[in-house]
Amino acid sequence: MNIILRWSKKEYPLPVRLAAMAVAAILFLGLIPYALIIPIPKLDALLHLPAFHFGVINLIAGIVLILCGMFFGFWSIGEQLFEARGTPLPMMATQKLLVSGPFRFCRNPMTFGTICAYVGVGVIIGSPAAILSVAAFGGLLVLYLKRIEERELAIRFGQEYLEYKARTPFLLPRRTRD
Repeated sequence: MNIILRWSKKEYPLPVRLAAMAVAAILFLGLIPYALIIPIPKLDALLHLPAFHFGVINLIAGIVLILCGMFFGFWSIGEQLFEARGTPLPMMATQKLLVSGPFRFCRNPMTFGTICAYVGVGVIIGSPAAILSVAAFGGLLVLYLKRIEERELAIRFGQEYLEYKARTPFLLPRRTRD
């Protein structure tokens, strides 16, 4: 926890934040989708999991999930980069608490978007192993958010964060009364 708090005190210039996000994009937009499409579906046959193919329904449902996920994911990243002068990466934390934009609908819109988009990929290819992998990845991410990030935000932003946490859902977006 101490190292994350130490990281959070330093503000990085925008070009450095953008470079860090470019590196993260290789993982989140390249390597993880590749793994969901190529090697992970091979587990379906190995584990005798039946693929699910409903023709165009897979495609439409998957595209809707991917677009919804990308919308929330990229919107939240933009807010972190430009409004809060940070990144989603713990070593380049935001310098202010975000409670507007996608963060008014849920506290973790980027996680929501990431899970939606990756589930969408799994639905398009009809792979139970891909969807189970996303569930495992999402579970680990939620565990990190609950055990580490929420504590860190409470320490950094105090009562302001605790009030935001009390009124804003954790992961599933909800329309707010503004």
